[in-house]
Amino acid sequence: MMMWCGRRRLAHITDAMADLFQSSVTNQYSASDIEVLEGLEPVRKRPGMYIGGTDERAMHHLAAEILDNAMDEAVAGHANRIEFDLAADGRVTVRDNGRGIPVDPHPKFKDKSALEVVLTTLHSGGKFNGETYKTSGGLHGVGLSVVNALSETLEVEVARDRLLWTQSYDRGKPRSGPKQAGKTSNRRGTRISFRPDPEIFGDKAAFRAKALYGMAKAKAYLFKGVQIRWSCAPALAGSDVPETATLCFPGGLADYLETVLDGCRTITEVTFAGEADLNGGDGRAEWALAWPENRESAISSYCNTIPTPEGGTHESGLRNALARGLKTYGEMAGNKRVAIVTGDDVLGCAIGILSVFVADPEFQGQTKERLSSPGVARLVESSVRDHFEHFLTGNPKAADELLEHVLERAEERLRRKKDRELARKTPTRKVRLPGKLADCASGTADGTEIFLVEGDSAGGSAKQARDRKTQAILPLRGKILNVASATQDKMRANQEIADLIQALGCGYGTAFDLGRLRYERVIIMTDADVDGAHIASLLMTFFFREMPRLVENGSLYLAMPPLYRISQKGKVVYARDDPHKEELLATEFDARGKIDVSRFKGLGEMPPGQLKETTMNPETRTLLKIVLPEEEKPSTANGADGTAGLVERLMGRKPEARLKFIQQRAETVEYVDI
Repeated sequence: MMMWCGRRRLAHITDAMADLFQSSVTNQYSASDIEVLEGLEPVRKRPGMYIGGTDERAMHHLAAEILDNAMDEAVAGHANRIEFDLAADGRVTVRDNGRGIPVDPHPKFKDKSALEVVLTTLHSGGKFNGETYKTSGGLHGVGLSVVNALSETLEVEVARDRLLWTQSYDRGKPRSGPKQAGKTSNRRGTRISFRPDPEIFGDKAAFRAKALYGMAKAKAYLFKGVQIRWSCAPALAGSDVPETATLCFPGGLADYLETVLDGCRTITEVTFAGEADLNGGDGRAEWALAWPENRESAISSYCNTIPTPEGGTHESGLRNALARGLKTYGEMAGNKRVAIVTGDDVLGCAIGILSVFVADPEFQGQTKERLSSPGVARLVESSVRDHFEHFLTGNPKAADELLEHVLERAEERLRRKKDRELARKTPTRKVRLPGKLADCASGTADGTEIFLVEGDSAGGSAKQARDRKTQAILPLRGKILNVASATQDKMRANQEIADLIQALGCGYGTAFDLGRLRYERVIIMTDADVDGAHIASLLMTFFFREMPRLVENGSLYLAMPPLYRISQKGKVVYARDDPHKEELLATEFDARGKIDVSRFKGLGEMPPGQLKETTMNPETRTLLKIVLPEEEKPSTANGADGTAGLVERLMGRKPEARLKFIQQRAETVEYVDI
């Protein structure tokens, strides 16, 4: 019975499959299903293939295409003036004084003028043979025709041979052929006026005046021989968009860089700007770069005045030129650390602009956001590198400052890489702690503190004196590395600093995260003598340089252990130093009876009970909080006259700065512990 049911079910399935097969046969796929889109129909059907989408960015690309065509005339030497207007109804008008689009009949399309062919036929234009335009931005012959296809209306005027011609289009279709509108003796060039189609971009889509004004301004910077006259409807103007403006910059990219920096302090007082021919005059490169002190990197690149926001081979050439030029200078200066520098280290901290003009460039995609021409990288590198090496050797002070700045970035990059590798090697361990750390028992940071003590002996006494629930002890062997005068490689290789970073758990440098700090307070506890003060100053330098937010948060403290124990007839007091001892002898004791004064050789010689009473018990101890001066905000602490400047003078790599500091203040010293 079960077998019969199974066969019956199989029969039903087989019948269903046969019906499905029969249905697919009747719905045949034949030649009549092949659709052929003619003219500009493909553009309206799939606009994303030509302008990258139908959003606001894509719509602004239409204006860029028309402006690029006018710029091509200027770069080719046939125009020196462009008018760029935005009307209140969203219509954009671009006019140049170039040669004007040809209006005579096209040899291949006898019934159409060249003007109509350019406006209605994809892949048509005068930029394919490389003779009409040596370098150009419109390369695919689709820019103007795509704008026409995606515009609700488009009007074109051409002034050629002292005659004015006009033609109008609706959604890519001509209302009529080109019409002669009369004679014009003092005008030439092309005028394109269009309004984007709301069927494509939506009823609420509108051009942003600020974006178009920025576009026009960038073009004027890129080609210093052109004058762009901007105008927009009064209702669209604002504080950052003028109603009318004449954009012309004789200094080109150097003028642009000066505007972007806006008075910002730079590592080098002199900017690196220039221009050079590529491959013996077959192209041209122009650049302007600066390295700001407190600004993020911002590099803009262009090819034939077309913006390339995703970079490309021209940026690769610039990156290689800067890296190899700086390495050559560093090797000549005897700096062996320069070997770690990469192009990203040099360019990654710069602000500037790169513009190249090359014949037959290759872009990725119709919107040309990335240059992919393979030979451009080599041409840009060879041209820019010579100028950069000359810039460095001609400005040795600026070159040295730039080299140190880039080396710091390179060392920071290597440190982050090492930290990532270390994290990958120990994925199963929640917390990596140094073996000599005596951690507290509390599971949270609230109310906890870690004592950084000098040596294993002091660490042993501190471990016996501590409150195990809230107090952790980390012994440090001797004087730690002076991070103000050491390289990042040396700092990473220093075991004491590595133990300290692991114990705190919050990272350092750019990887510092205050939220990961394992203790509420970090307390430096060293001997009350000169050596102890030196160790404390080295630790404070480390925290200020590598964990400044820990200091700003008020989490760093100095313990105040006594130097002397003074007793008389059962009365015991402790003195911090010699002046304090003399003060206590004069005020706390009398001449009746012997006064015993004992000096602690160090924290390790102090009995745990006395160490707890004087230095570690929150109820009886004294702590000093390490803070920045009240008038000094973190942003101003880095100036030459701020805390950072003082730390650099006292702890940095220039001993003459320390000597000068001591000489200037020698007469004010009242007490010296020798």
